[in-house]
Amino acid sequence: MKRLVAYDLDGTLAQSKQSIDPETAALLVRLMKVAAVAVISGGDWPQFTQQLVGKLPEDTNLDRLFLLPASGTKLYRYRGRWEQVYAELFADDERARILGALASTMTAQGLDDAQSWGEKIEDRGSQITFSGLGQQAPLEAKEAWDPDFAKRKRLQAALLPLLPGFAVRVGGSTSVDITREGIDKAYGMAKLATASGIPASEMIFIGDALYPGGNDYAVHEAGIDTVSVRDVRETRQVTEAIVLCLS
Repeated sequence: MKRLVAYDLDGTLAQSKQSIDPETAALLVRLMKVAAVAVISGGDWPQFTQQLVGKLPEDTNLDRLFLLPASGTKLYRYRGRWEQVYAELFADDERARILGALASTMTAQGLDDAQSWGEKIEDRGSQITFSGLGQQAPLEAKEAWDPDFAKRKRLQAALLPLLPGFAVRVGGSTSVDITREGIDKAYGMAKLATASGIPASEMIFIGDALYPGGNDYAVHEAGIDTVSVRDVRETRQVTEAIVLCLS
């Protein structure tokens, strides 16, 4: 019997950088009546508040919700207000190495020439993220930019030898996420087990990037039960089934 259901955000609970829809919000409220819920995604805390927290009904039991921004490198809990439990922040020299490698590799692969909606590199403190079309790109443009992952896999392959000691993972629809090696969604799930008091064996994770190299894959490698989904519609179907089983 599972006591905690964890989700990716973009591509799983919501479309990229979009808010969760009312149907999904209502389903999460139902789920929180029978299980704890966690959301772990590459976006930073402001993205979580805009896409998720601010769209939940006012009577949501937030005490049963755990939020892990920046691929699990941070954890927030609600105790009358949202509080940060931990944050695995980069040191200055680590940040400089990552930014330097990203800048040179983007140029070498021609990824700095495409039209951009906002900055292509975002420093999230504990994670640095490359977004191929910028942080504010429209959904239609993002979906058309790299549907077969080829551009991002080339960038990933070029970055890995330049960044020993770091993890480089493909995520979202246009992004590549960089964290310290070993500090990933599996690490976040382990920290979540401590914070929630629920062992990993009683958790299940739902995500759209559970393929090798995807930023959800580390959860699968850690031996946690996972469900791969293609989109928000499938996420709702899986969640509905879980709610019925746990009820």
